[in-house]
Amino acid sequence: MPTLAELFSLFGQSAPPVEVAGITHDSRLVQPGFVFVAIPGVPLPSRKPFDGHDYIPQALAKGAVAVVGMLELNLSVPYLRVPDTRAALADLSAAFWGYPAQKLKLVGVTGSKGKTTVAVLLHHLLQSAYPPVGRLSTVGVKIGDEELFLPGHFTTPEAPQVQEMLHRFGAAGCRQAVLEVSSHALALERVRGLEYEVGIFTNLYEDHLDLHGSMENYFAEKRKLLERSRFAVINSDNPWTQTLAGRPQTWTYGAQGDWRLQHLVESSNGLGFEVISPIGSFPVQLPMLGRFNAENALAALAAASRMGLSVAQLQAGLASFPGVPGRMQLLQSEPFRVVVDFAHTGASLEAALLTLRPTTQNRLLLVIGAAGNQDKSRRTGIGQVAARLADLAIFTEEDHRTEPLEAILQTMAQAHGDPRRYVLVPDRREAIRYAIGQARPGDTLLFSGKGHERTLERSTEVLPWNEVEEVRRALEEAGLKA
Repeated sequence: MPTLAELFSLFGQSAPPVEVAGITHDSRLVQPGFVFVAIPGVPLPSRKPFDGHDYIPQALAKGAVAVVGMLELNLSVPYLRVPDTRAALADLSAAFWGYPAQKLKLVGVTGSKGKTTVAVLLHHLLQSAYPPVGRLSTVGVKIGDEELFLPGHFTTPEAPQVQEMLHRFGAAGCRQAVLEVSSHALALERVRGLEYEVGIFTNLYEDHLDLHGSMENYFAEKRKLLERSRFAVINSDNPWTQTLAGRPQTWTYGAQGDWRLQHLVESSNGLGFEVISPIGSFPVQLPMLGRFNAENALAALAAASRMGLSVAQLQAGLASFPGVPGRMQLLQSEPFRVVVDFAHTGASLEAALLTLRPTTQNRLLLVIGAAGNQDKSRRTGIGQVAARLADLAIFTEEDHRTEPLEAILQTMAQAHGDPRRYVLVPDRREAIRYAIGQARPGDTLLFSGKGHERTLERSTEVLPWNEVEEVRRALEEAGLKA
């Protein structure tokens, strides 16, 4: 472990040679021997941000041996004043963990849509060829084939967790790692100091303007990933990413790209298409649903090729892809198709159902709920989309929290309006089994809303939950094995 003197010397300040046990910005995580870094909260129009300086007393009470902040303070422990504690948090974390990124070849993935799918698919391709490979993404952490889940719902966690995970990747023998990099992570210095062999920019759509203020600022933060990358893979079809196409050391993908597809065939169990690329033309099979996933695959294929995979390795890796956890994840195709997805708004549900309809032979069955303590228009939108696009909707629980579940279900039912084509099954486990019991050959069952999440919030309880495993268990009980 480094000493406080070694860490503070990075900023030109002396300190006692006390051994440091950890770095954190969260006073709840402080243990004896930790350095506490007081970072400002994210400024949002909806609420006053927290300020880490307010939590210094709690950190000291729990045994912090030093504090880093931006205010003029007189404390009972060594104090380092810096102009930017977020930058300091990243620099201290990297030093504490021994600069683990220097031992890894990193691939970063950013964009408004598709980055999780690209990151997971790319990790699978690299893992198939050069195991073990690390992955840090919205749907969890992977060290080779081992899966971990971090607390919270960040696409990219704060710098101490990022650096710790990179250290764990290296300790496990990884030489490559895939990072899903959000605009928040870039703007708030969570990935400060990291450099990438390949940076992927999928697209840009209006989002997160509460933080960035404008699309121009949002784009500028995303573009930082490419500025820190030796090679770039960018979408040729998005108006924002198109502006980056002329930069050196770049491949584009999409309809006008260096990597593009032709002869796309969609079936109930996946996609088949021919890839046209700088490394040649070749056919591929991908067990995913939706043309948009063919485009995501192009991005992953281009990056994997740049990382050294051959055409044969790309083809084999793509064909064996098990799917993105909870994102249009295909669990079985026969005798009826079963898909788990994260869609939990009217718009995202509509996109999911429209994707599934063309390759559904018979009925399209839906299991979905709506979260409590949120805008009621969300549940109305889900009910209306279900009425229009699903043959049978099973409305059930989905994190109703402290709001009465019955009221949420009734709102969805009223928005649907046709009691012949919906049923209310409050318990989600029972709803899953009910849907499987109703399924006939050629049907598609979509279990939507929970996706990759690992908890179910029922009243004041937070219960462990894994939608994919729940569905698989129910299929086994019915004599089917996904």
